[in-house]
Amino acid sequence: MSFIDEFKAFALRGNVIDLAVGVVIGASFGKIVSSLVDNIIMPIVGFFIAGIDVKDLKYTLHVPGAEMAGLPDVTIAYGAFVQTLVDFTIIAFAIFLMIKLLTRFMPKPAPAPEAPKGPSQEELLTQIRDLLKKK
Repeated sequence: MSFIDEFKAFALRGNVIDLAVGVVIGASFGKIVSSLVDNIIMPIVGFFIAGIDVKDLKYTLHVPGAEMAGLPDVTIAYGAFVQTLVDFTIIAFAIFLMIKLLTRFMPKPAPAPEAPKGPSQEELLTQIRDLLKKK
């Protein structure tokens, strides 16, 4: 089998196509949730904390002597981090709900057949005793 034939067999397998569709839908879903957080949720949160835009929250570290050396101040943008955490939490919760919903509609696996029942422990011991008596 040539390299191209192997690649075709790999790329046209159902799992790979399902994965590709999942990645595209997941990326789109991530953009939708990011827009929801950026444009709706965080402005509401900012309104309740004195009109502050959360993504602009930062802490600036002033390094002594940095101005004379021409070095910029160091800023820690914790507001953007908080906004990313909110994004992640909403996406994770939405995925959890989707999987919970999908598993509800998936068929339940058939129960495994029971193993054939053999003799009980007492019956085995009785057989061993009888065999030992014969010897």
